[in-house]
Amino acid sequence: MIKQFNFTNIPKIIFGSGKLQELYKIIPDFGTNILFVIGKSSLKNSGKWKEITHNIEGKDFSFSHVSILGEPSPSIIDKITSELRNKSIDLIIGIGGGSVIDAGKAISAMLTKEESITNYLEGVGYKQHNGSKLPYIAIPTTSGTGSEATKNAVISQVGPHGFKKSLRHDNFVPNITIIDPELMITCPSSKTAACGMDAFTQLLETYVSSIANPITDALAFSGIKVMKDNLIPACTSGSNDINVRSGMAYGALMSGITLANAGLGIVHGLASPIGGFFDIPHGIVCGTLLSNATRINIERLKEIGQKGRKSLKKYAEIGALILNQYNVEEKKINHYLDTLLKTLDKWTKDLNIERLGSYGITENDIDKIIKNTSLKNNPVDLTARDIETIVINRL
Repeated sequence: MIKQFNFTNIPKIIFGSGKLQELYKIIPDFGTNILFVIGKSSLKNSGKWKEITHNIEGKDFSFSHVSILGEPSPSIIDKITSELRNKSIDLIIGIGGGSVIDAGKAISAMLTKEESITNYLEGVGYKQHNGSKLPYIAIPTTSGTGSEATKNAVISQVGPHGFKKSLRHDNFVPNITIIDPELMITCPSSKTAACGMDAFTQLLETYVSSIANPITDALAFSGIKVMKDNLIPACTSGSNDINVRSGMAYGALMSGITLANAGLGIVHGLASPIGGFFDIPHGIVCGTLLSNATRINIERLKEIGQKGRKSLKKYAEIGALILNQYNVEEKKINHYLDTLLKTLDKWTKDLNIERLGSYGITENDIDKIIKNTSLKNNPVDLTARDIETIVINRL
């Protein structure tokens, strides 16, 4: 019997090499005054920004742009929206990594309000957004967060009392998402690695989530199937291979769709406070913790016996998939689990994923991190000692 579940809406998706060209056909459907949200320099350095502006100039459009440096904070979003609120913008287009896509999503939502975004952030503010927004098109240039398919924008306030919280509403899903793997060719190997590990973490955590459903299982499995063979090549010899980049882009997209519907586990439960307290890239946090967190989850699932059997089998299914086997033999479950863990260990090492200590995190910070960590949707309950072990092993 299939259990009850809900599935949220997704954007119209335009996927494929060269599909950026579709943007210029779509813009007139929304209006003539366009705001682009881009990153600090990567889009410009790649030459794509010049290409985009060339295709816009001389047509019946007016456009402006804002640049997002790092992860968006409340002050950044408030400043941009206060300056642009009376500019009669018709359409917002976010082109960049996850931070840029989230910033564009937040700007789209907050241009309809007259107050700070802080008031609407989950766990921080005291108001619920009504979902009003300006039309938004998301165009990712990295394969990581999957934000191009989600209904939330992650906003960070870094510091001793920092936070990493979401502005969320079903209506904040982008109107259209254009995923063109050609935009990802110039993404540096270090960023490709961190983003790729983040996407794989999201796929694995949603696959074993306590609220996973048949649709998220199918999508997560398909994303993992593609990413397992393309993650290392994308960071090494295959970085310029459009087929490799397409595989990574597809996996990241699936991770966004599945996380929006099945939630995430302990890795992202830790990433929220760590990213709030310390200035550390989200992908690094996820990538560096994934192997240890998976190992602890598997150990605890084994300890609870039959109650953990279903989740253990799902982890085993991914280990078998890594071996290109699609039928899990009961007598080989431990072999499949070992394969998964050894693969995650190898990826962490081969991709040179940095340790948390590189960003100033010490043992003295662990208690504060644990107190602010969520276990929501993790396949098994973990103790504070378990969570401490996950963190301390990657300092």
